[in-house]
Amino acid sequence: MLVGYARTSTVEQEAGLEAQLRDLIGIGCEKTYSERVSSVGKRAELEAAIDFIRQGDVLVVTKPDRLARSVADLLALIARLEAKGVGLRVLSMGGQEVDTRTPTGRLTLTMLGAVAEFERALMLERQREGIAKAKGEGKYQGRVPTARRQGDAVRQMKAEGVKPTDIAVRLGIGRASVYRILSDNALPE
Repeated sequence: MLVGYARTSTVEQEAGLEAQLRDLIGIGCEKTYSERVSSVGKRAELEAAIDFIRQGDVLVVTKPDRLARSVADLLALIARLEAKGVGLRVLSMGGQEVDTRTPTGRLTLTMLGAVAEFERALMLERQREGIAKAKGEGKYQGRVPTARRQGDAVRQMKAEGVKPTDIAVRLGIGRASVYRILSDNALPE
């Protein structure tokens, strides 16, 4: 039996999730699991899919990054699947399909996963270098603090006797931000 798994990180990626499900159903997945969750967090639907699959089944994903966050994570998942007698099929790995039920498929998936992880690390390194350079030139200030924009409203509500927790809820900011704004107010200007 082919069992599909689709994942996106955010609700804004709904079209991506729909495309994954379309592809999984299109190649014959009889059952699919999908979720909108970061790969870093708990992936309940992935766990449900792994619990469901039985010996001889194949777990199908459209891309390896929908399944794992690193090569180590990918290899650990493959080991779990193999322990159950289950294969993994990735529909798009650099324009080709990869199936871990073959030695070549396992090798290809491991190598391409390592390359993808390497590229991601290089991209993050370039990003950090760019930010450091921009900071050095005074061009990068970081994100604008959103809670501090509401400082006047925080101080006004506090003056009206509203509790900090209620201020935070009403303004949609963190309670710590409320306390920070109020403590900044106590400093001489």
